[in-house]
Amino acid sequence: MTRHFLTGEELDSAELLALIDRALGLKAAPYSSDVLARRTVALIFQKPSTRTRVSFEAGIAELGGHPMVLRTEDLQLTRGESVRDTAYVLSRHVAAIGIRTGPDALARELAEHADVPVINMLTAEHHPCQALADLMTLKEAFGRLEGLTLAYLGDGNNVARSLALVGSRAGVEVRIASPPEFALAPPYGGAVLTDDPQEAVSGADAVYTDVWVSMSDDPESASERRRALGPYRLDDALLDLAAPGAIALHCLPAHPGEEITGDVLYGERQRIWDQAENRRHAQKALLELLVAPAELATPGAASATLGS
Repeated sequence: MTRHFLTGEELDSAELLALIDRALGLKAAPYSSDVLARRTVALIFQKPSTRTRVSFEAGIAELGGHPMVLRTEDLQLTRGESVRDTAYVLSRHVAAIGIRTGPDALARELAEHADVPVINMLTAEHHPCQALADLMTLKEAFGRLEGLTLAYLGDGNNVARSLALVGSRAGVEVRIASPPEFALAPPYGGAVLTDDPQEAVSGADAVYTDVWVSMSDDPESASERRRALGPYRLDDALLDLAAPGAIALHCLPAHPGEEITGDVLYGERQRIWDQAENRRHAQKALLELLVAPAELATPGAASATLGS
């Protein structure tokens, strides 16, 4: 039965923790798996990307596979071909499909009709692959996940939601501090929501931030967003309120001087560049889980979610 990864909630706690451990193993031995040998993975990019594209392409190659990058202009979707028909065609040629797009409904529709695993590489409401890399980075830094506290500062966006949903399944307490007008909308799992950045950061093991103005935001609202989010800037003074040995995280791209200071971004207390690298290893572990050897989906098989 075909399994998909769209929100991260498809993984139960045991499966998630095992995936993180496998990702650490793959980081230690990058060429130890050839699960994608002589296989192709389609990567649909309807949004610009640096880390997602680089990490998926490099990871698929390390697993012995071929990454087929498909931009919007490469597909007949731009000429009115349906998502359903696109799913049918791709399923006849590739072992898995990744999609980085805007509407979550598009990713869900693709998964509904695909006979191969569909991976959400980013949508407006979810960024679960980023959350896997974040958990891997925490495990790498602290040797555990259970009982850790992560504070997220800023806009309640797709990254915040994925941290909340996936983090709770790993035993991580997630606190999200946002101005009321940019608070995270449900679902947000067991996350603690507040408008006080100091309250969120107090005693936290990791402090996380993201850009204030993203590629999907209206440019006309940028100045208002910067004004409202100013008190949520991650600087040394705020990081000092966290637990001893706390680390700074950022999913990138960063804008030093806005959501994070240059001193924190390039300082000794961050694990941001490890976090960026860990996208590759976590996604390799995910691909192993979804695309098992000799288990290509049968045409016409019913789709399901991971763990079903």
